[in-house]
Amino acid sequence: MNEQSGMLNRRHFLGVCTAAGLGKTLLPGVLWGMAVQADSKSFDGAGVDHDHLAAITPEMIDAAAAIAGLKLTTEQKAMVLEDLKEQRDSVLVIRSMKIPNNVAPAFVFDPVPAGMKLDTERKPARPGKAPDVSGLKAGASEEEKLAFATMRELAELIRRRKVSSMELTKMYLARLKRYDPRLHFVITLTEERALKQAADADKEIASGRYRGPLHGIPWGAKDLLAVKGYRTTWGAGGFEQQQFDYDATVVQRLDTAGAVLLAKLSMGALAQGDLWFGARTRNPWNPKQGSSGSSAGSASAVSAGCVGFAIGTETLGSISSPSTRCGVTGLRPTFGFVPRTGAMTLSWTMDKIGPICRSVEDCALVMSAIYGPDGHDRSVKDAAFNWDAEYDWKKLRIGYLKNEFVVQDLSKDATEEQKRETARDAYDARYGQAALEALQKMGVNLIEVKLPKGYHFGDQTRLLGAEAAAAFDELTLSGRDALLNGQQSFDWPNSFRRARFYSAVDYIQAQRARTLTIDAMERLFNEVDVIVTPSDGAQLSATNLTGHPAVIVPNGVRGGDAPLPNHTEDGDRRNVGGPGTPVSLTFLGGLYSDARLAAFAWAYQEKTGFHRLHPKLD
Repeated sequence: MNEQSGMLNRRHFLGVCTAAGLGKTLLPGVLWGMAVQADSKSFDGAGVDHDHLAAITPEMIDAAAAIAGLKLTTEQKAMVLEDLKEQRDSVLVIRSMKIPNNVAPAFVFDPVPAGMKLDTERKPARPGKAPDVSGLKAGASEEEKLAFATMRELAELIRRRKVSSMELTKMYLARLKRYDPRLHFVITLTEERALKQAADADKEIASGRYRGPLHGIPWGAKDLLAVKGYRTTWGAGGFEQQQFDYDATVVQRLDTAGAVLLAKLSMGALAQGDLWFGARTRNPWNPKQGSSGSSAGSASAVSAGCVGFAIGTETLGSISSPSTRCGVTGLRPTFGFVPRTGAMTLSWTMDKIGPICRSVEDCALVMSAIYGPDGHDRSVKDAAFNWDAEYDWKKLRIGYLKNEFVVQDLSKDATEEQKRETARDAYDARYGQAALEALQKMGVNLIEVKLPKGYHFGDQTRLLGAEAAAAFDELTLSGRDALLNGQQSFDWPNSFRRARFYSAVDYIQAQRARTLTIDAMERLFNEVDVIVTPSDGAQLSATNLTGHPAVIVPNGVRGGDAPLPNHTEDGDRRNVGGPGTPVSLTFLGGLYSDARLAAFAWAYQEKTGFHRLHPKLD
């Protein structure tokens, strides 16, 4: 079928559908899925044997209409049936093109409301005063202190030439090797590259060329960032030996800053959870628990004192959740702040790259090195991230989601499991209340705010599944999704199949609802500059849809009296919380206000000191 005839067939089909009253339905997508799955061996994604495709029948139309929530007359079914084969052929032609994961759709998501002006004036980062590092030095006897020092402290040691990059690199490589058999956070060590970078850093610093606070600092990359000469597995079975002949933009920028890449760290398969093709990454505070995901290895390695900092990504909780579980600090930037060039795509309109570190200031210094346009990722804005550790946060209006800090009463017919869950929530709520009290002691006047109502954030996130299914279309069509470790109903293989029954019309309607949500969230952030909230709840969906930034900080460690998880089996994904595990707090900010947001979060962190806590591994 040539392009011209294809265009005519599509126009004709749309006319038929409109005439039949089906111009805005799920039906065509459902029919394609049903017809193709009826004879899945009729094509392999590269070509189609049209003679062996299952014929589209009125019975298929009835079943598809039921899925779509439609009722069709006999006449309407006949009109649709007449042209569905031609429409299916057009779809199969596009499928045969084998579009790579890194090719974006011909549209760019923009979370910025009309009329909003961005600050584009870049200024040098202004770190806080030099930390006291008199108690830190290299050596086996001092490893525990050095390994868990903040990146800012490590940078000061390197700048003053009290510790060399090579000493840090060898220490962290040894720790990665020592604790990986227990925590499973490494997919590939980049040892040769790291040793060369560390040697180069030491030579440059000795000659007086100090590049800044990342120079000589060892770090780890979530294994969806391409690194030339090393495999980039995406954590997924079937991709174990995948390589790219280039470096991701973030990797290039960290190289330029002088940072030292130690390892490609684990991630849940195709950015879901903490289960990858080799193992389940573990929580250093309780190795019977997964580290959560999908930035599983990044959070676990930082928590275990095995890297100076790490890079993660978030689409819907993949920085927030593992940072919470592992007791570290994460910065999820505004959508469009950090270029994703060279990173695996899950969702073109929701993916974000950000740092996972020991402290907020660490995150801000890393962010200062990786943000800004690269000429490739079209979603990235020319906006400024001007870190100022001394920013006067007292002039900010601070809101809080009061209802999210309160545990709801149980109904009379609550099950025993629900009662135990509520008891755990009530225990954790103490930490949230203590955080609000600490903020008030800092002189913060907390303003009660509420998330916009009636926007159905969770229902809008269905569009993520549609984009992810498109990003991995060939995986589903070829049957290679069977190679992924996770095969339960909530795992990607089933999600990708389910998404094929989500129509283009419904995807666009969800994006239109998202526009309303963006406008509603703008009104909320016209009332306050920062919002304090627990790290879970509806805000996670809302702010990932609207692209707002978040800083996730450790907020204490549960005591020995904490209720046990309902499931304590080793590696059970429901084994969450319990004695001796961290809790977190999240700060939300307006679009592209990331530096200001971080300054406030840093003030809270300095006041409370929870980022100084770390797990005991030996």
